Amino acid sequence: MHVLIIGAAGMVGRKLTAALLEAGGIGDRAIDHMTLADIVAPEAPLHAIPTVPVAADLSLPGVAQALVADRPDVIFHLAAIVSGEAEADFDKGYAINLDGTRQLLEAIRQESIQEHYRPRLVFTSSIAVFGEPLPPAIPDDMAHTPLTSYGTQKAICELLLADYSRRGFVDGIGIRLPTIVVRPGKPNKAASGFFSGIIREPLNGMEAVLPVDDSVRHWFASPRAAIGFLLHAATLDTTLLGQRRTLTMPGLSATIAEEIAALERFGGPAATRLIRREPDKTIARIVAGWPQNFDTRRARELGFVAETSFDDIVRAHIEDELGGKLPG
Repeated sequence: MHVLIIGAAGMVGRKLTAALLEAGGIGDRAIDHMTLADIVAPEAPLHAIPTVPVAADLSLPGVAQALVADRPDVIFHLAAIVSGEAEADFDKGYAINLDGTRQLLEAIRQESIQEHYRPRLVFTSSIAVFGEPLPPAIPDDMAHTPLTSYGTQKAICELLLADYSRRGFVDGIGIRLPTIVVRPGKPNKAASGFFSGIIREPLNGMEAVLPVDDSVRHWFASPRAAIGFLLHAATLDTTLLGQRRTLTMPGLSATIAEEIAALERFGGPAATRLIRREPDKTIARIVAGWPQNFDTRRARELGFVAETSFDDIVRAHIEDELGGKLPG
């Protein structure tokens, strides 16, 4: 089996690559080789399974066609311009998030026209497709009312995925990811980046900026859970999805105050003192329009699982990124 990961250089892409190489297959099918694509060619890990790194900008003509020319069996489409950057750069957000996805779907369709080809396409969407007014717990079939360009781009892509799947060109499944915390590494341009920063930096003895109020509530899952979502989506019987091809993933609804309380249970008062409150009206405005809680029974009934406490999320970060113990 040939696996293509688009967005392989990102945090989730790197973790997914490692998980697939460790498993050696997807379901009962062994992986023969993998293509790792991103705007800058990802590092090829040393492994018995051949991995080919490729520099690829999906928004450019011909790039998507080249990526699917070898007919990968499973495609993970993780690439996106994140929320804050998509809002700040309108053209770039639409070029990458919408045009790139459309070009990928169209490249797959053209391959299917020449000779039967219907790969499994796992697409990462976002809870940003939903916006106010919202019920206390958002059901999976809630109408899309995005309040950001990023959310709008993801909502359009969900419709495209459903239509191309309905027409038989691709076997698509979309997963709306919660905000993933705690993200390792350096902060990115996502408006949600501080959710990870106020845990990651203090646990490493560094100061973190909190741009919103402690009462802000949001929907979370760990990187570990995100990889589980992707792997499960790659093997799920998609006939169970019907015409609604995108699912909201399970997660944890928690406030900033609850997040900070979990940090203190692991890092003590010294860690929480490293959080510097510095209000940012732009970030606060974006976050205020995001959904806070979901009814994810559909995804859970289909076998998707996530953490149920913020302590579990912090513990997963310590185990996976810090070797199971705090620095110092």
